[in-house]
Amino acid sequence: MSAMWQGCLADTDYFELRSGGGHDYGVWVTTPPGYDPATTQVPAVYVLDGNWAVGMTAPLIVTQRDPMHPIRPYLQVSVGYAGEEAEHWARLRNRDLVPPGEPIAQELVDAVEFGIQAGSMTREQADAYLAELRDTRADAFLSFLTTELHPRIERDYGTATTGHGLFGYSYGGLFALYAWLAGGTLFESIGAGSPGIAGADSRIFARLRELGEGRPATRLHVTFNDQELLGDLAIYQNLTKNTATFLHRLAPRDGTVTSAVLRDTHVTGLPASFLSYLRTCRSE
Repeated sequence: MSAMWQGCLADTDYFELRSGGGHDYGVWVTTPPGYDPATTQVPAVYVLDGNWAVGMTAPLIVTQRDPMHPIRPYLQVSVGYAGEEAEHWARLRNRDLVPPGEPIAQELVDAVEFGIQAGSMTREQADAYLAELRDTRADAFLSFLTTELHPRIERDYGTATTGHGLFGYSYGGLFALYAWLAGGTLFESIGAGSPGIAGADSRIFARLRELGEGRPATRLHVTFNDQELLGDLAIYQNLTKNTATFLHRLAPRDGTVTSAVLRDTHVTGLPASFLSYLRTCRSE
């Protein structure tokens, strides 16, 4: 990284990787201070929405040296979009983070229309945003993370063989639930912040039914924000209600699934949610 960015994101490398599906991704790798894989190997924590999230989450790697609440060492891999696509991350994430066949909730369409009326997006931008929701491929993106990106991180950064984590927020949180339900073996823990379960007919509930009485062994920590539930935006109210329903359907739990209600809004809740995941799932 340039000297300027190195000063903002200490111990962070950046590279770009084209997936087997032909999509370009930007990857920020933040290592613990003084990290030397020759002497100590640490697991990776993958953080989604890197273009937005890296600046708010990567600095929290200092929690590994917090004398009051230390976090087990990890290196952070923030995954976003590269090149000209980087400016369109907010809509491209729909393609990658939303499960295949996920219905488009009317409350989401209404929220997009509100954005047009408020001047935060144009009609063209809104149409492009919704278009990405008509052919969603969380399955392909999960495969990219586990079979293409992780082997490179493992090779280039000498990570540990176990203990890896995944964190996502909003649609990233929806993806985190999708990855948890997929039952893979790469991630030891998964954090899902304010999962984007926009409708009661979400594919997440269908996948949960398909599991029957079985539950993945991977630890799951779910958060949402009180201001989402108590505010007057229907889309955020739905996210929290549907997330609560998801958690209720997991009961009784054996301690592998935990949850917390945070005092934030949907927009400001990402760093608090990530910190809650670290403290709950990765404490020493």
